[in-house]
Amino acid sequence: MTGASHADVGVAGEIGTTGIGFHASIPLQPNLNARLGLGYLGYSYSGSTSDMNYELKLKANTYDALLDWYPSADSSFRLTTGLAYNGNKIDVDGQANAAGNYTVNGRSYSAGAVGQVNGKVSFNKVAPYLGIGWGRPSSKEKGWSISTDIGVLLQGSPRTSLSNSGCTASASVCSQFANDLARENEQLRDEVKRFKAYPVLRIGVSYKF
Repeated sequence: MTGASHADVGVAGEIGTTGIGFHASIPLQPNLNARLGLGYLGYSYSGSTSDMNYELKLKANTYDALLDWYPSADSSFRLTTGLAYNGNKIDVDGQANAAGNYTVNGRSYSAGAVGQVNGKVSFNKVAPYLGIGWGRPSSKEKGWSISTDIGVLLQGSPRTSLSNSGCTASASVCSQFANDLARENEQLRDEVKRFKAYPVLRIGVSYKF
């Protein structure tokens, strides 16, 4: 059993929605493998609420420990569950409109007067993973193979924070803008709720030693 398990150990380099990463696969029983891995992704895109536009920078950083169960000992199809240390976060930069203004909570403010708007979106640090996939190290010979994962990382409800810096307007305007940003933060939280469940799609090339 020890010799067979050692022969089936494999590693996979992967690319997908969790970024660039790898997994090491270790057989535990004929129908059960353990996988340990990590992934990293940096991605910038634009988004908006009903009032404001944002430049968003997603930084996906995960370390996971997974169990693969194969319904058939001779099949490459697997059901997967496990846990991930979830370092995913989104950096948020508010963008002024063409006139150089922010519209927040129905009010218009000069971006030059109220300063820069920044924030973050964060998630639970420990996230369950559920998915399916295909591929495992051959039990007969070493070499190359293709592997895939389709699943979801359950990150929990996102937490958002918005603040401004460098406000040079009057104290009353700065205070009102801060209050309106608190309302805008609620809109931003509603906008990013779709990230509560992060989709995972990976394809990899694996090698069995």
